[in-house]
Amino acid sequence: MHIEFRHLRTIKAIHDEGGLGLAADALNITQSALSHQIKGLEDQAGVELFVRRSKPLKLSAAGMKLLRLAEQVLPQVEQLEAELAGVIDGSQGRLHIAIECHACFEWLFPVLEEFRKAWPDVDVDIRPGLAFGALPALQKEKVDLVVSSDPEDIEGVKFIPLFDYEPVFVCSSKNPLAEKAFVEAEDFADQNLITYPVDHTKLDVFTELLHPAGVTPKTVRQAELTAVILLLVASNRGVAVLPDWVVREVRYNSDYVTRPLTKEGKTRRLYAAIRAEDEDKPYMANLTRLARTVPLKLQRG
Repeated sequence: MHIEFRHLRTIKAIHDEGGLGLAADALNITQSALSHQIKGLEDQAGVELFVRRSKPLKLSAAGMKLLRLAEQVLPQVEQLEAELAGVIDGSQGRLHIAIECHACFEWLFPVLEEFRKAWPDVDVDIRPGLAFGALPALQKEKVDLVVSSDPEDIEGVKFIPLFDYEPVFVCSSKNPLAEKAFVEAEDFADQNLITYPVDHTKLDVFTELLHPAGVTPKTVRQAELTAVILLLVASNRGVAVLPDWVVREVRYNSDYVTRPLTKEGKTRRLYAAIRAEDEDKPYMANLTRLARTVPLKLQRG
């Protein structure tokens, strides 16, 4: 027996409408075509699907089995059709994000909070565990967007500029470096540096300052949470270099002192890496727009 979706829709329409004429109107076909369809289905099944001498027209026991199948399958089909339509018109999709910037959670969550209001049907997830294999994961479609400060020339991948930020030195107001107008690489030689638990090649203080100068801090201590780093700094247990959006709240706290790296300061840029084929998706364009504007509010405090 070969059952098609139209057969299930026919069974359900006749049951709901109580007659061939009304069911034909609901299905937008002629009553003759509907009768022919029913006969063909009954010929396949080898049993009658309706009790024809009843008014309104009722389903037989075999017909009720098909009705139960229709009530189970058709809603799933309709849901799938709606989802596919959403994918086509750009209102639905998947947005799995990998982060190469450990401190980016500070601004990414406010961005996603705005995003979900406009795109409730887009499946959003964050994959921090893919941090150091993020770009290969993007190429393999395991993730859909990578936040990175290191653009690369990768076929099929586009790096969209988001915003510039300043890596900022933070120390306790009791630290001798608090007296300086700015800090240089040599100032870290006798300091305990507190960082996120990531490779030094992913930390601005090393890539932008210490490695080029050939300077090594006295010690390096790692902490997972920004709040813990700031707590240790306030206790004068070490110093840190954090993005400007992270230190916005401590700039005016008397326990802390913030200073630029070098007299001129350092500036870095964050990018959203996406597959080139996804650039025109409406929700992707909206997310990158939010990621360019929302962090600026945090930077300005």
